[in-house]
Amino acid sequence: MIVYLGYIFIFFGIMAFLVSAIGLVRMPDVYTRMHVGTKTTTIGTILVIFGAICIEPSWALKLIILAIFILLTNPLSSSVIARASHKDGATLESDELKEIQK
Repeated sequence: MIVYLGYIFIFFGIMAFLVSAIGLVRMPDVYTRMHVGTKTTTIGTILVIFGAICIEPSWALKLIILAIFILLTNPLSSSVIARASHKDGATLESDELKEIQK
């Protein structure tokens, strides 16, 4: 029974990756792409890790350490990307819908 729960976690993790991929294509600038790319991939990775723990409990310690590492490094990498983009002069794209309505 717990194996099926693992497959459900993995399925929702894959769906989070899919949302992230769609968001990376649709977002207009580096800052919003960075947000989508880090938040949803973190959630997707954690869900896949929980699924793997449910399927193979003997790997639990290693996978928990991996999850902690991901939770600590993804926000840091997001911050570094944002800072480098800001120093490089990247700007936020304006909302096209607001411009059309004016």
